[in-house]
Amino acid sequence: MTHQFPAITRLGPGGVALLLVLAGCALPAAASPTGTAPAPASGTARSAAQPTVEEQRLDRAVPQEILRRSGFDALAPRFAHALEGARGYAQAERAVNRHASALWQRAVDRAQGRGPATGDLSRGDDRPLYWARLALSRELRAWTPRFELDDQRRKALHTALETSSRGQQDIRHPGRQVKRVLVTGFDPFTLDRDVRIGNPSGASALALDGTLVRTAEGPARIEAVVFPVRWTDFAEGAVERALARHLPHLDVFTTISQGRRGRFDVERTNGAWRGGFPDNENLARTGTVPVTDPASQPQWTSTTLPYRQLTEAETGRFPVYDNTEVTEIPAGATQPVTRPDGPTPGSTARAGGGGDYLSNEIAYRATLLRDRMGLSKLPGGHLHTPVLQFGAGNENPTTGEVTDPGFERNRSDIVRQVRALVQTAVSAAR
Repeated sequence: MTHQFPAITRLGPGGVALLLVLAGCALPAAASPTGTAPAPASGTARSAAQPTVEEQRLDRAVPQEILRRSGFDALAPRFAHALEGARGYAQAERAVNRHASALWQRAVDRAQGRGPATGDLSRGDDRPLYWARLALSRELRAWTPRFELDDQRRKALHTALETSSRGQQDIRHPGRQVKRVLVTGFDPFTLDRDVRIGNPSGASALALDGTLVRTAEGPARIEAVVFPVRWTDFAEGAVERALARHLPHLDVFTTISQGRRGRFDVERTNGAWRGGFPDNENLARTGTVPVTDPASQPQWTSTTLPYRQLTEAETGRFPVYDNTEVTEIPAGATQPVTRPDGPTPGSTARAGGGGDYLSNEIAYRATLLRDRMGLSKLPGGHLHTPVLQFGAGNENPTTGEVTDPGFERNRSDIVRQVRALVQTAVSAAR
């Protein structure tokens, strides 16, 4: 995930193996052992809360068109009706989990050609999932229950909606005769710049979730999840909670985000620094990546993906680079410098190969978790996709259409190449 603005030059956002592809405000370093923030104080929450910054964007014409043209516009009213029928917390919790899981499965099925297309947008489009999730979230936030509901339980319902609609409760490990792969993608971002934007990492997650790829050593099953582009969720331990129980069972994992124009990058090094670029809630956070046990926190973590094989294999239309560049403050110095060949001993991170946004942070958190769990030989790291661009003549965010043939071709080519790169990574991880 990278900042796509002209003035910005640095990037933003064994046996059986499972590869998970993921598709970014700091809290104080003194977090709980699980990496989660303390629960809010209890109290009744009867009245409707104001929608979040992300939810407010739903009222724009483009999100409404995307929902309508995908058939996903029918989901929020059904969810609201289910909430109104809940007579207690247990019923509400079941309704949230049922509708959120169904949203994820519907998006995956649509992307993989199962069931009706529901609308004239292409099946591979990741944007209906994003906007439909926000529509459900807004209904949940505005809901006035028929029973007492304190702040802690209301927050728990929102958490259940988020995790279930992002595939995080849907990960299935196959038997040991099948390699296990886990990949992650991201939501669209920079939506105030162009609300039409999609994210090819999220589209790749939908296309790959639950699928098999063939290798010389046998089949590999890919499971996928998607993450939000929000600093707060990462500071509260969303990445660690989603990945910790699965890493010991994997052969390969890779986090994925949108990066530079016209190229894939295998990011060699990840840095412990947040650069402050605004997230989807328009919050900016600058400082050291907040993790549990900061006293043992390294400035840098490294990929264990087979980067040489990934850059040398013929996987598709776009070139694949082994990116070794970082930005650091050298030991004893005060000013940051860019190093083309990785960090020097004792330096302080200011940007990993993937920049200083949430794409770098998810790579840092996932690989730090890998190392802290004693899984340093597990192949894992971060892959940046090319920017998903609109076709010629459709670049204007104000007057442009929500899709065009060039946009569709670019997304399909990127997703197809992600699949090939995952297959190459699994084949090389013996």
